[in-house]
Amino acid sequence: MIWLTWRQFRVQALTALIAAAALAAVLAMTGRRIADLARRGAEQLYDLLTSTDVSLFWAGLIVVAGVPAVLGAFWGAPLVARELESGTHRLAWTQSVTRTRWLVTKVAVTALAAALTAGLVTLAVTWWSHPLDGIAGSTRGSLPGHLTPVSFAMRGVVPVAYAVFAVTLGVTLGAVLRRPIPAMALTLVLYVAVQVAVPLWVRPHLVAPTGATIAISKDTLDSISLDPSSGTESITVHTADRGDWILSNDTLDASGHLAPLPGWLNQCSASPPTNVQGAVQAQPVDPCLARLTAQGYTQRVVYQPAGSFWTIQWAETGLYLVASVLLAAFCVWWVRDRLS
Repeated sequence: MIWLTWRQFRVQALTALIAAAALAAVLAMTGRRIADLARRGAEQLYDLLTSTDVSLFWAGLIVVAGVPAVLGAFWGAPLVARELESGTHRLAWTQSVTRTRWLVTKVAVTALAAALTAGLVTLAVTWWSHPLDGIAGSTRGSLPGHLTPVSFAMRGVVPVAYAVFAVTLGVTLGAVLRRPIPAMALTLVLYVAVQVAVPLWVRPHLVAPTGATIAISKDTLDSISLDPSSGTESITVHTADRGDWILSNDTLDASGHLAPLPGWLNQCSASPPTNVQGAVQAQPVDPCLARLTAQGYTQRVVYQPAGSFWTIQWAETGLYLVASVLLAAFCVWWVRDRLS
């Protein structure tokens, strides 16, 4: 049964392996210069990057994000649905192989190939991107850290679990719908929905977050923003480690209660520029922040420390693998007891 499954699946598996190997080769060649700069401890590494380097960084995130979805839709969904639609499953079930063994072998071989493919792609992209995760330039921007939602799902081991989950989801939907095209479409929709829901409502609570009260100053300030609808301002600050994942950023008054920022901040931070020796300069924001601090305003920040990266990685990996096992068990029950 394993030999037959491999013969049916070998073209897709070899194609994916060649594509992953090609990607790894490209990243190995282009990543040497960045790795050398990082090893030499080059300051302001971001400012030394070319536009191609930055584009490759973002392309790596997109590729790793897309691999599990593609594998689930194009490997998982048609795996059983194609045979059910064409009726070839009846021939397989009249042989000595049981329905359960037929299905489990197909799912196991496909999920293993998906895990190896996703693992190779993620390993290559993670290695290439590691020196760049979370770096900031002196004047022109930064790249997201590896714990932020933008990068977390495309680093470490979780993409492997995503691939297994996506394939199992696709197989299950294919068995229930019995038609490949609808199963492929629904697999993509549900997988994307899960990928949106988990970072919003599940991942922040996989590990107990940390809370801290931070003084508002030039060194900790991230931004002062104005809500056009209400006309009120809000402040965000950062922790000592820029790699921390900030979950909430709330302003507290002198009594330690949640409070809006005072109305005078709008006028203070929006003061007109001054003319100094013929040069127009923006009014410094430091006096505004000092006045906030003098009146007892602080920021309450809830965050996941950067050091929790691997703890959250393994927790989320386990979550997706458990979901995969449950989906596989449901699929086996459905094929064994509900299909004719």
